[in-house]
Amino acid sequence: MSVALFTLGGTISMAGAHRLTGDDLTAAMPGLPELGHSVEIQDIEKVPSANLTAAKILEVVDAASKAVAAGAVGVVVTQGTDTLEESAFLADLVWPHPQPLVFTGAMRNPTLAGPDGPANLLAALRVACSPAARDLGALVVFKEEIHAARWVRKTHSTSTATFVSPNTGPIGHVVEDQVRILTRPLRLDGVQGSAEPAELDNIRVALYTVTLDDDGVLLQGLADTHQGLVVAGYGVGHVPAKLAPVLGELASRIPVVLTSRTGAGSIVRNTYNSPGSETDLLQRGLIDGGFLDPYKARVLLRLLLATDDDLTVFGQYS
Repeated sequence: MSVALFTLGGTISMAGAHRLTGDDLTAAMPGLPELGHSVEIQDIEKVPSANLTAAKILEVVDAASKAVAAGAVGVVVTQGTDTLEESAFLADLVWPHPQPLVFTGAMRNPTLAGPDGPANLLAALRVACSPAARDLGALVVFKEEIHAARWVRKTHSTSTATFVSPNTGPIGHVVEDQVRILTRPLRLDGVQGSAEPAELDNIRVALYTVTLDDDGVLLQGLADTHQGLVVAGYGVGHVPAKLAPVLGELASRIPVVLTSRTGAGSIVRNTYNSPGSETDLLQRGLIDGGFLDPYKARVLLRLLLATDDDLTVFGQYS
């Protein structure tokens, strides 16, 4: 049996002017013969992850599903780290299989001292092959840590330890070549509808980060150009009082999801009651984003709108 490897470019494949293929990546990786499974490689893209699209990720997930149907024990996807957390979460929302779908990449390219790509890829392949990693949905493997896609964040611009899960920590580790799962988070229902890439392209969801002395001018006319909005509010879900009626009016026309800009923790529901507080905003019709960070909330809202799925899915993350 084999494990499928899909490559999308990114730092892991950068070797000066040359872009490494999947064959190049695995040839440079020690420990592959001990994996116990052959690696079936499909080179999809050779682009920075800033150029990836949600539609392309859905195409990769579809190809990964076909690989699993053909007998693959698991799937690994390599891509740039800039958007890896969003790609992995999108994949997690639509991945129906028990086989692991593992995302990885690198922070240091092969031309630098101490490139981390080979170690990350080998660990990801080990996780994809491991029976212990089944029924966990999409995962992110970096520095031999295993993270659930729905919680992982890129938290540093250059460190090889950039991927962390602030609210939960990693769910497992690769230790002495063994995959060790420490906790098994509940597998959520995900998105039930089927989103065609073209349908997703037609859905525009804005992300608005609230800042000090914010006047909300950038929100004017947004409901005429977008189908949804995610608000990254202060702390536990607050905005300036003068923004509250603006957001309430938007929520009467399009779905508006309230999240925290802090990077960890949940918004609250009924601790504060002043204008612009979380209680006020939820009463005005905003949707509770719970523990979801703003970037993942945008991924989820966009997919729900593209599939006409029920927005109550957000309740799973509260």
